[in-house]
Amino acid sequence: MTAALSLEQAVVRRGSRPVLSDATVSVAPGELVVIVGPNGAGKTTLLQAALGLARLSAGVARLGGHDVTQLSEAARAALAAYMPQERRVGWNLPAWRIAGLGVLDRPPAQARAVAEAMLARVGLESLAGRGVLDMSGGERAKALLARLLATGAPLLVADEPIVGLDPDAQLLTLDLFREEAVRGAAVVLTLHDLTLAVRAADRLLVVHEGRVVAAGTPTQVLTPDLLRRVFSLDGAVETTSAGPVVVARRAS
Repeated sequence: MTAALSLEQAVVRRGSRPVLSDATVSVAPGELVVIVGPNGAGKTTLLQAALGLARLSAGVARLGGHDVTQLSEAARAALAAYMPQERRVGWNLPAWRIAGLGVLDRPPAQARAVAEAMLARVGLESLAGRGVLDMSGGERAKALLARLLATGAPLLVADEPIVGLDPDAQLLTLDLFREEAVRGAAVVLTLHDLTLAVRAADRLLVVHEGRVVAAGTPTQVLTPDLLRRVFSLDGAVETTSAGPVVVARRAS
């Protein structure tokens, strides 16, 4: 099976300083992968490198088996959809128009129908006509999520998609990404909440100081040793009736 996204020994430099070093990652269709790591570890750089948005000093990035440097912007858009951390919107367009930007290849009536269906999925059907600049930050984030879902792309990449959302909206967002994986899309997310990462992910990638230092199932990866070494936490993954949780405190 061809990987939806792959990096092979990828290196990204900012000036003379490497911010991503020898990263090798592969994500298969139908898989939900969560990337975790401390602030400044290189998580966003890894996503941008994989999508061709950050220039590689070495290595190769592929989407659907194709070298990203050989793909046109249209071809990349057909293979992957990306929601960055930055949620700034320049124009006060109604939410249905924002969501409809994910389906510009459809006739207007079809695009609007898809947009409204995605807004309903994220719980914004009653606000479809409201300008996104008149919304709360969380509502605006949902509108941008609807735009991502509207693409129907075989690879969905979202950088910190649950930041600023209420707890129920965080869980809804992760449930929607799981639904996308079930339909066959590859899904790659970055998250800071380790408990939600453990519950959401098929696989975790841990990035630390610009390197992928661990990869595997959540319980395999988030060992007490790794929590201390990477996150400066004393803790472990524990099983509860509501699912696995990371129980931890700051390392002394």
